[in-house]
Amino acid sequence: MSVISLDRTSKKSLTRQLYEQMQQRILSGVLTEGYKLLSTRAMANELGVSRNVVLEAYDQLTAEGYIESRTGSGTFVAAGAVYAAKESVSLKEVKTIGFKSFNPNIIDFRSGVPDLSQFPVNQWIRITRDVYQEATPAQLAYGSPEGRAELREAIAEYVRVHRGVRCHTEQVLVTAGTTQAIGLVSRIMLHSTNKNVMLEDPITSDIRYIIEGFGGVIHPVGVDENGLKTKDLRKLPKPLFIYVTPSHQFPLGITMPIQRRVDLLNFVSKTNTYLVEDDYDSEFRYDAMPVNSIQGLDPKRVIYLGTFSKTLCPSIRVGYIILPEELIERGRRLKWFADLHNATMDQLVLARFIKKGYFARHVAKMKKIQKRKREVLIRSMEKHFGDKVSILGSATGLHLTARFPGVRFNSELLQELEEKGVKVYPVEEHAIRAGFYEDTIIIGYGMLDPGRIEKGVEILASVLQLN
Repeated sequence: MSVISLDRTSKKSLTRQLYEQMQQRILSGVLTEGYKLLSTRAMANELGVSRNVVLEAYDQLTAEGYIESRTGSGTFVAAGAVYAAKESVSLKEVKTIGFKSFNPNIIDFRSGVPDLSQFPVNQWIRITRDVYQEATPAQLAYGSPEGRAELREAIAEYVRVHRGVRCHTEQVLVTAGTTQAIGLVSRIMLHSTNKNVMLEDPITSDIRYIIEGFGGVIHPVGVDENGLKTKDLRKLPKPLFIYVTPSHQFPLGITMPIQRRVDLLNFVSKTNTYLVEDDYDSEFRYDAMPVNSIQGLDPKRVIYLGTFSKTLCPSIRVGYIILPEELIERGRRLKWFADLHNATMDQLVLARFIKKGYFARHVAKMKKIQKRKREVLIRSMEKHFGDKVSILGSATGLHLTARFPGVRFNSELLQELEEKGVKVYPVEEHAIRAGFYEDTIIIGYGMLDPGRIEKGVEILASVLQLN
């Protein structure tokens, strides 16, 4: 046998080192089929280690099929164990997927992120400690795909009171945020020969990619000052579902009025299809009460999506779907196939956080904070741009959009802005049909303090030079 060298300073145990070196010699063919190994005692003497080290290494190699013991004859290399190791995959070209972390040197007007410095840490820690201290064996075991009853009850009560949703607890399906919810809805719906899906245009690009990834055929429908152009629905093939953000259209920020909602629901009813209502940040309506959901008008034809990413924080990864009754069973079954269920203890913490009233108070507090930031942003925009800018969608949510007629936010301009210390996001990136929103950007203010908001607008003005 080739010389085996054991390093007593290594973090790996002597047993592990011996096992790996013998394994590699067998795989590479250095130790050939039928080769007789030293006895465990002889090997231990040769290496200067205890016999237990060798016994454990031989036992592991035997268990994995590399070697075999023959009664009365000894231990031999088994047949069929030669396999030349392949080269490792280079990771230099791996593309990062998902959100990039915030650069502290950049004033980042990213949308959809609340002020995470305001997260109610103390209450969350207290509830987390209590939940774990009171945990039962059943709570620590596997759960149900639809989510814990405690959290589903809390969600159902909250959306009934605050969003005008009409539902019972059994309709609630807990998800890992809206991204998983969209995937699940796609899987629930896209199982027939009809794959047509109508989307608002523009719409969050991720939604389009997820639905397409599950086989959906996208038919974009334009948006005007009242939201989705319902008159255009009749010009397109019958859809399986229509995806809308009626309380705060993303990215333009439009709130759909009742007349347009009624027209949309009439179309859904006549064509026997479904409406998917994404209610992602509607709690933050600043000049009036939040607008009620469309779901409350027709619970049988509307699939309602909600998330805690915009109201608490994205990292807890909790969202939910309110399913019409006839879709509940299929939804639960597909959720089971996806991930069994969300983390049980996190669900119990959130459920108690809601039921104790902390969540409603946190939303009320954040509404005041975000309203002040919005006012600072609008004043700064008016100060630096005057009538050179049109501000849209500022009544609700964590962002607004700004249209600068005559400006084209191409890659060169965006790069120049970032080099000067400001990052903004073009609406055009979310447009399904290109060329209509090149002069419009999304300006999120949730994560920025008033001083950085003012500074960011000042830099934006210095680069655009519109006055």
